[in-house]
Amino acid sequence: MPDTLKERPLWEAPASSDPALKFDRDLLLRMHRIMVRTRVLEERLIKMSKGGEGFFWIGGPGEEAFNVPLGFLIKKGSGVENDFLHFHYRSSATLLAMGADPIDSLRQMRSTGTDPYSKGRQFVNHYAIPEWNVVPVSPTIETQYLTAIGTGIAQARAGGEGITIVTGGDAGTAEGDFHSCLVWANRPALRLPILMLVVNNGYGISTPWRDQFGLKKLSDWSKAFDMPGKTIDGNDPIGSYHALKEAMAYVRKERKPYLLEAQASRLYGHSSSSGANRVAEPDCIELLEQAMAERGVAKPAQLKKVWEREAAELDAAHKKVKEEPFPEPQSVWEDVFADGLPPSYPTKGGS
Repeated sequence: MPDTLKERPLWEAPASSDPALKFDRDLLLRMHRIMVRTRVLEERLIKMSKGGEGFFWIGGPGEEAFNVPLGFLIKKGSGVENDFLHFHYRSSATLLAMGADPIDSLRQMRSTGTDPYSKGRQFVNHYAIPEWNVVPVSPTIETQYLTAIGTGIAQARAGGEGITIVTGGDAGTAEGDFHSCLVWANRPALRLPILMLVVNNGYGISTPWRDQFGLKKLSDWSKAFDMPGKTIDGNDPIGSYHALKEAMAYVRKERKPYLLEAQASRLYGHSSSSGANRVAEPDCIELLEQAMAERGVAKPAQLKKVWEREAAELDAAHKKVKEEPFPEPQSVWEDVFADGLPPSYPTKGGS
């Protein structure tokens, strides 16, 4: 985990935030439930990958404390009046917080024809939900920062409160796509309502981020553009909620960009290609449960039941998915063109 932040008590809210939120028991319990649901899902996806039920795994265990609050705060819907979402492959917690069903991630891992995100033809955690403005996730890093420019321009012209939200990792900020987004979002001729989020989990595959960047904080990129930027403890869900709420309010009102860096843990390595084994880093769920028990929000036995309930529901979902069919070969031609296939394309066999 990145070490630029000093340790501080969990849920210590910024002075500008609503202090009552620190004691909102229902919000804490909701956050905990979705964080656990995501962790149980990701650990099952890892097992599926290792057991031959999928070809590859990449996800975000350790980033739940930041990604769940993000999902709670998004203005969900379709069209420019709602938020456009350019996620990357570590955003499962955000999707679940928005209301996605974990079974659909199992379907994508197993490449079933019932996978609603890609019909069984994309890596796991690569979502696409048009009715929620979730732009298709790409496996190439940081290209989402380029596509975010397009929806940012559309929303700048349309006005209203809809904003573009784009997420990526620390290593990808070395890519030109990230810096192109910074340039386009801050052009005086048309500043763009884009919330640029960087979840810094400390590594780019196997390279420590400090060996790659001369910056002390990745949010310091904002200084060159005279735009707001902040680095927060991404292992603190309430602190993350406050910071995200503040950043979103700024972008919605001012119609200008904001750069937010969340420093988080990476609990299972980069992906299945690096083994996907548990590593010794701070666990945001363990930290949250400890704080909840100490503050009397919930007893350990209650928290344990959440794990048991989520695991049981996922077990049932997994059994169902194992009985579902793989895509029919001819379905490869579906959704290739918006207006259907040209006559020159075959629909059965052939080449």
